[in-house]
This record gives sequence, C-alpha cells and structure tokens, in this order.
Amino acid sequence: MKNKPLPPNYLEKVPVRSEKIGFSTDEKGIVTLEIENKGVFNRFAQLLFKKPKISYVHLDENGSFVWLQIDGERSIFAIAPLVEEHFGEAAHPLYERLAKFFQILESYRFIKWKE
Repeated sequence: MKNKPLPPNYLEKVPVRSEKIGFSTDEKGIVTLEIENKGVFNRFAQLLFKKPKISYVHLDENGSFVWLQIDGERSIFAIAPLVEEHFGEAAHPLYERLAKFFQILESYRFIKWKE
C-alpha cells in the first residue's frame, strides 16, 4: 500500500489577492471590495434586470484588517499574530476564524494561493 502524501498545512498557505478584485478603504480603515460583473450572463442581467456592473462587498473591521495584511508573502500563520496583537481576545478563536475567513475568500475567488 502506497503512502498518501500529507495535505499541506492550511495555515502555511500564502494568500494572494486576485488581480480582478479592486478595493478601497475609508477613513476608518474599512475595506470595500469592488467586483466587476463580466460575462454574457452578467451582461444579460445588467440589461434586463438592471443589475450593477460593479458589485461592492463591505468587510467588517476584522476582515478589513486581515485583507490589508495580505501581501503575497505572509502565510495565514504569519498573519495570525498581527490579528491577535491588533484585536486581542476579541480575535479568538483565532486560527479557526482565520481559516474560515480565508476559505470564504477563496470560495468567492477573491484570493488565490501562492505556488
């Protein structure tokens, strides 16, 4: 029986922001992601149902802080102490929350992983 390679540790992954996602920050540091709705279906929905060409996703204080830490060099494990330092006990359970946040970002294709 062959040994299966172990899956990489999720916390060691290095997130990279998608080039397709723009973002802005307000004076309080809250991040708004700007997603352009492209493609045939989106164009049809824009014409027929008056859907917007750009969708906006407003992150909360925690999500905004984490988003701004994504630089293509830091792993999730390296981002965690920064979050804990900034938010203290309010960040706990730290690793579970970060892992879930990055899973959501990945599922919407807001980030990819550095190879």
